[in-house]
Amino acid sequence: MLVSILLFSLMDAGLKTLSTHYPPFQVAAMRGASSLPLVLVWALWSVGWRPLLQVRWPLHLLRGVLGIMMMASFVYALGQLPLSTAYSIFFVAPLLITALSVPILGERVGPRRWTAITIGLLGVLVVLRPTGEGVLTTAGLAVLVAALGYAVSAITVRVLARTDSTQAITFWLLALMALGAGALAWPNWVPLRAEHAWIIGGIGIAGAIGQYAITEAFRLGEASLIAPLEYTALVWGVALDLALWGVLPDAITWFGAAIIIASGLYLIRREKVHAEAEHP
Repeated sequence: MLVSILLFSLMDAGLKTLSTHYPPFQVAAMRGASSLPLVLVWALWSVGWRPLLQVRWPLHLLRGVLGIMMMASFVYALGQLPLSTAYSIFFVAPLLITALSVPILGERVGPRRWTAITIGLLGVLVVLRPTGEGVLTTAGLAVLVAALGYAVSAITVRVLARTDSTQAITFWLLALMALGAGALAWPNWVPLRAEHAWIIGGIGIAGAIGQYAITEAFRLGEASLIAPLEYTALVWGVALDLALWGVLPDAITWFGAAIIIASGLYLIRREKVHAEAEHP
């Protein structure tokens, strides 16, 4: 899990670099296309081609649309916000997943968990609160859109995982993202620069290996123990911001991030309590 978070952080740093040279939809298309060959080889080697075709197409198409929206919004935000600020806002995703599990999956969320969700959303408002840098911008709202897309997509995965393979779920998300975002980016496509080839290749490798690592993490370990490690992304975000762009998050961002992370950790703890109560 720690390896996957590091790789995804490096991938996001690459996406942030590319976002200053290419439109968001084009960067989203490059993100999907760059990892696709590696994921395809892994899928064919591990399960073969048949499980890739025997899938629930409507849900995969929905995930493709959500993936394009999520990636394009996040890339747009990365072009204007530090990684650490974007991550702080994006940490609201686990709270949204818990909230959406009620109407979509029919899960029961008690008053304590609803309180934690509300507190976490207040933490997002703290991060978005206007400061000298004007964080309350379309970029900050774009991260919220990306987090919402990620949350709905994660709920969809819970449904898909009952019938479709992990390989198919991963492959079709990247394939549909590459094709869909590529089609949307085509009218304003910017020719690729040779000096960016290594960044695009790095994004593909980091994204593919990171996806495999996080899949293995949740396959081998308890979700309630592994999920909190996602918050280490903030450490990498701060380190990369400082090393590559010479910026650090302000006090308001730190405070808001602390509220969001605390509420998220409480939710994960409550999930574990409920799971132990249902399966003693």
